[in-house]
Amino acid sequence: MKTKLIFTAALLCITLCVPLALFSQDFEINGTVLVKYRGNEANVTIPEGVTTIGDSAFWNCNSLTSITIPSSVTSIGSMAFRECTSLESITIPVSVTSIGYSAFWNCNSLTSITIPSSVTSIGEAAFHGCSRLSSVTIPSSVTSIGEAAFQSCSSLTSVTIPSSVTSIGERAFAFASSLRTVTVSRRTVIGNRAFPDTARITYSD
Repeated sequence: MKTKLIFTAALLCITLCVPLALFSQDFEINGTVLVKYRGNEANVTIPEGVTTIGDSAFWNCNSLTSITIPSSVTSIGSMAFRECTSLESITIPVSVTSIGYSAFWNCNSLTSITIPSSVTSIGEAAFHGCSRLSSVTIPSSVTSIGEAAFQSCSSLTSVTIPSSVTSIGERAFAFASSLRTVTVSRRTVIGNRAFPDTARITYSD
């Protein structure tokens, strides 16, 4: 009887403690999708096991300065970090394959970002308005750069686009007023006004 009571108490503790832990971190999680973060912490670690950062999950979290994404995450949804104006650093794990539409729109405190070799597509307006972004790495896994993906990234001075990229959307780097050099393949389909007039385009092949 005593053993049964201990087991029941332990089971009850496990059942109650997990939701409370998630609630205390202000994460709303549905299955493996992080639906919404409702906290106001500066440094946030997304729980292991989350596979998708949902649409608008961190939208307008102005207190957020850094975030740690676990290797279980495979996609970053549309507008996931839009208007996180204090976000200074983020490491995208190699498990991520796609960065959604407007995912980092107007994250104007970001200074650099490394896109891992697992990513194949960068969505429309993904980094639009990241005015302090001075360095970006585009890996050879990427096949498309969406429309306005880096528009108004006014601190970017140069960018090398791998030959794996077959299409660059309209206004992809428009109004990136500091952009001076661009390296791109001749075979890449480049959208209208993809680059500012200030940029000198060099072809890699």
